[in-house]
Amino acid sequence: MRVFLAFFAALLVTGTVSAQEFPSRGFADLNDQLSPAVVNIAAAQRVGGEAGLPAFPEGSPLERFNQLFGDDAPRIANSLGSGFVIDASGIVVTNNHVIDEADEVEVTFPDGRTFPAEIVGRDAATDLAVLRIHSSDPFPFVNFGDSDAARVGDWVIAIGNPFGLGGSLTAGVISARGRDAGGQYDDYIQTDVAINTGNSGGPLFNLAGEVVGVNTLIYSPTGASVGISFSIPSAIAEIVVDQLLEYGEARRGWLGVSVQPVSAGVAQAIGLSSPRGAIISRVEEDGPADLAGIQQGDVVLRFDGRVVPDSRSLPRFVAETEIDRQVTIVLNRRGEERTVRATVRQLEVEGGAASETPTQTPLAPANGGEIAGLTLAALDDASRRRWRVHADAAGVLVTAVDPTSDAAGKVRAGDVIEEVAWTRVESIADVRRLFGEADGEDVLVTINRGGQFILQTLEP
Repeated sequence: MRVFLAFFAALLVTGTVSAQEFPSRGFADLNDQLSPAVVNIAAAQRVGGEAGLPAFPEGSPLERFNQLFGDDAPRIANSLGSGFVIDASGIVVTNNHVIDEADEVEVTFPDGRTFPAEIVGRDAATDLAVLRIHSSDPFPFVNFGDSDAARVGDWVIAIGNPFGLGGSLTAGVISARGRDAGGQYDDYIQTDVAINTGNSGGPLFNLAGEVVGVNTLIYSPTGASVGISFSIPSAIAEIVVDQLLEYGEARRGWLGVSVQPVSAGVAQAIGLSSPRGAIISRVEEDGPADLAGIQQGDVVLRFDGRVVPDSRSLPRFVAETEIDRQVTIVLNRRGEERTVRATVRQLEVEGGAASETPTQTPLAPANGGEIAGLTLAALDDASRRRWRVHADAAGVLVTAVDPTSDAAGKVRAGDVIEEVAWTRVESIADVRRLFGEADGEDVLVTINRGGQFILQTLEP
């Protein structure tokens, strides 16, 4: 123990680990400074009270039920969460799921003051909401910080209202960045800070007292904190909050593409040193990408000066872009780097993913053939109807996939192989010839799956 203490003291003296990173007085000063701006959010719904319900006649034995179903219907709290004030005028940030479908929202401060709140705007995609409260006196508030500067290992603290118990502080470190929970714009900060029910919508602070995240999710098999919590980075939250304040809704950029990840095999086939970027799997007709000349199969490497590390990043970069801004896009097209310019438009309707090809009983026609674990068939009117092939697809149909082959998990029955090694194919013979010319090397194939363009590499 003495050796450890001596080593730790030496680190502090030499500056390898600064005393600021290990607060000698704990987090008490930060709590005193920040907690007055962290609030409890109570959301309530009317019990009954739907328009058009009949009223019982005055003097009726059932008259008392008019109160239950009328304007004076009692409220029940259906959500308790946290929030924080970001402006002295009374602007409050919380999670959308905390106030979703609420008829009434109340904001309570640590000193017991309670204010009715109006909902300024909500965004389900990022799970953020903005409220406004009013008072003749200024409210205590906190400021957003730079979440992009936050690193794994940095100390962070959360202040909120777990289980509705009132202001509570928990501390820990950032344990990971860039976590994805299945949302289109997910880029969560993961921490080991204890977050529980009621902490939703509360702030995650750095040691400078700045908000670097909005606590929103926990990962837990029990429903209680097990040391993995997720926060929306302030870099995303601040943009959405500003839009909700200005427009009452989030306004996202739109490029008009669908994307898929770049696998190690695809990266090697197009000459990238490592898997990075986003493959364009679909281009919407007359969309910004189409007008800019972007094509299916292009791999976007940089967007508006930012490196695109993976396919999850590109939709977020586009969404954060100012509407009608012209951006420079660097892409790889069949092994050659190109640069195009596109004007980002506003996303009007959130598009859903292309529907999956329905599961079918494997069919191997007499003219079929098996190549690289794929059972292939000519694409004709009958097979198009049976497999519900997309109208734009042209090539060779996959009717079955050997589950023990390299193609398993990459190709599905109902897919249409349009290109092999960047060469259009019209027959099974074309596919067999091009696989034969691979000389043992993995083969790059272009697949049309329900109108989505997919690149995969297959072992011959």
